[in-house]
Amino acid sequence: MKINSIKLGCRSEHSAGSSGTADSLFILFRSPALFSAGGREQLIDSGTAVIITGSYRQSFRAAHGHRLSYDCISFRMSSSDKQYMAALDIETGIPLKLADDFVMSGMIKCMKSQSLNKSRNTAEFMELSMRLLFISLSDAASRDSHDPKRSIPHLAELKRLRESIFDDPLGEWNSDLLAAEIGISRAYFHRIYLAAFGVTCRQDVIESRLIYAADMLRNTDLSVSEIAEKCGYESDSYFMRQFRQHKGCTPTEYRNNSDEE
Repeated sequence: MKINSIKLGCRSEHSAGSSGTADSLFILFRSPALFSAGGREQLIDSGTAVIITGSYRQSFRAAHGHRLSYDCISFRMSSSDKQYMAALDIETGIPLKLADDFVMSGMIKCMKSQSLNKSRNTAEFMELSMRLLFISLSDAASRDSHDPKRSIPHLAELKRLRESIFDDPLGEWNSDLLAAEIGISRAYFHRIYLAAFGVTCRQDVIESRLIYAADMLRNTDLSVSEIAEKCGYESDSYFMRQFRQHKGCTPTEYRNNSDEE
């Protein structure tokens, strides 16, 4: 399997189809989006993954009122890779809602980090990682309706709040106010948020701001200090430390690597 590129926190809309290309895209949506395949458009939630190919018309764009955000892997499969995917009953062009998108997100981040720090084992690491992503997709496709998360109180409201955090990363996200919006205590809010998503609300706020920071590094000429300040960091060094943990490289390295892609 050949990995062409790995991009985190993408914002651009995409259209593909009928091109005859052998390359495919693995997309993990970090925000709601409108996905179109075969002339039919559907609204999909954040935490949804899909493999798209050039075999027929497929596209996606931002859902109304939301900023588009997704992670993307461009790859090319061998015949054995296609057989492996078929054995897992994975269909291309079918968006699948994940039980825990942070597991898949973490795998993609590890792949990005490995691609920036190449070693003699990088190719094997990438192929094994892609197979793990395929397994996650297969699990999502076969998951039955008895999802334990369905029993979490206020799940729909929590999902709405989480989407708002990623739509407006620079917002004033105060746990007391968020809990009050749902009508529950702060401690209970933290407990059910962690149960629903596997991370704390604060971790999501940090994640959303670092994704926004990466977007500014790619698309603006703002200095690292200016971006850190815009993202609410009083300390440049703390921002750079968190960015490195998130992206696997420094802000400057990330900007330089983005320019080369």
